[in-house]
Amino acid sequence: MERKEEESQEVEIDLDSSEEFENGEDPEVLWKKAPPAFEEDDNIHTSTLVEISDTKPLINSRDPRGINDSLKVTFEDVIAEPVSVRSGDRVWIWSHALFEVSRVWIYRAVSVLLAVPVSVITGLLFALLSCFHVWMVSPCLRCLLIGTHWLQSLWSIVMEVIVQPLFTSAGRCCGGFSVHLAKE
Repeated sequence: MERKEEESQEVEIDLDSSEEFENGEDPEVLWKKAPPAFEEDDNIHTSTLVEISDTKPLINSRDPRGINDSLKVTFEDVIAEPVSVRSGDRVWIWSHALFEVSRVWIYRAVSVLLAVPVSVITGLLFALLSCFHVWMVSPCLRCLLIGTHWLQSLWSIVMEVIVQPLFTSAGRCCGGFSVHLAKE
């Protein structure tokens, strides 16, 4: 434990500066030479599958797949005044402030009232549909495919023996025709 404390040091490098350092090296070269940071393992027995889970809520990233990108609405997306007509600056500032405050607080109030019941209903619906699909639809389709295997084989034979040669010969017969368009 003491070794980690000795090795950890803060290195501050300004990559935006165009100056060379005292030893004549570029900042990018120094950046590559910086010692790697050592992180402490709190629990060695925790697997990465437990850390990355679909059931663990992602507090920082609540829309990681970008499902609701269309709802990223700002004041300027909704209300805009053309150059020809303008309200007073105070009116514009207050309307902007009231729009943002009402949007945030009304969303919070409605989500408090609806988030839990809607999530319970959608979870119940998803569970019922999943159960129905796993225990009813998939076995029935599998039984149907097993029961109609002879029909699949018969259809395949009919296609290979009758339909394919018929269309192949029709294609070869019609393939000899050519059309030339000429302006008169």
